[in-house]
Amino acid sequence: MRVAAIAAAFPSYAASRPLAHLVSDGVRWASSNSRWKQRQGSDYYAREAKVQGLKSRAAFKLLEMDAKYKLFKRGQTVIDLGYAPGSWSQVALERTKPNGRIVGIDVIPAQPPRGVSTIQGNFLSPSVQQLVKDYLVEFAQRKPAVADVEPSEGGSVVTERPSYIDAERAESVESDQEESPEDDGRLVDVVLSDMSAPWMQTTGFSSNTLSNPYYRMMNTSGMSFRDHAGSMDLCLAALRFASDTLKTNGHFVCKFYQGAEDKDLELKLKKMFAKVHREKPESSRSESRESYFVALRRKGDVTLPSISN
Repeated sequence: MRVAAIAAAFPSYAASRPLAHLVSDGVRWASSNSRWKQRQGSDYYAREAKVQGLKSRAAFKLLEMDAKYKLFKRGQTVIDLGYAPGSWSQVALERTKPNGRIVGIDVIPAQPPRGVSTIQGNFLSPSVQQLVKDYLVEFAQRKPAVADVEPSEGGSVVTERPSYIDAERAESVESDQEESPEDDGRLVDVVLSDMSAPWMQTTGFSSNTLSNPYYRMMNTSGMSFRDHAGSMDLCLAALRFASDTLKTNGHFVCKFYQGAEDKDLELKLKKMFAKVHREKPESSRSESRESYFVALRRKGDVTLPSISN
């Protein structure tokens, strides 16, 4: 278990994991909601997420993958597709401090973590994808105010000046951004996709609350082929977006449900990235068919259209 690296960000994660969870055989659960609550209550990662103030147990999946593959660096721009409820955005924000930019997109209304920019909309819509791209361009064009010492009639007015460490960090970020001049309009360092198709909304249309997006979150439908085919569509949509926006040497992570078509997706990824790994994090439930592709170091001269023809 890769506890040490994860504990660096969330110390109490290092607590020993219970070896077993005892549940009375005589308990009858009245509904699927009750069974879900019972499972969450006996789940180590769900309890630990609550203790750490994380939005969900999914945070530990990304923490494990980052500990193994070193996905994040300070000052990066990260896109989190299907961000709700926001646990992956929380991890990305923590790992890219200072000056990291995290943008989350989801069709489900959810309260974003502090410091994360979000767009509510269907990512499969071309207009929503263009909105995200326009936002990235606008954000990149903003220049931070330069602090310095300014003369005045009564003497010198001292404004806040960046420290030596801050200046070094800024130079490091600038050098990272200047490494790949061939990136034409590509402004993203990491694209994350934990997308799943949500359940159709049947109630609560008049509610404007953002406090609980879980009611429409879908893990699986119970039909393996449907889950697999849907995940492939979402992964390909995320990869098209990454092809347009991801910098050279950028990274791509996407969730998929295993099936016949994932080999074809893996081949596409291997043509676009230097290294591609299949990952089943320890914090992913053993009964779940979900896995993740972790694609590292995007090749600058390869796009999805060029390998699909």
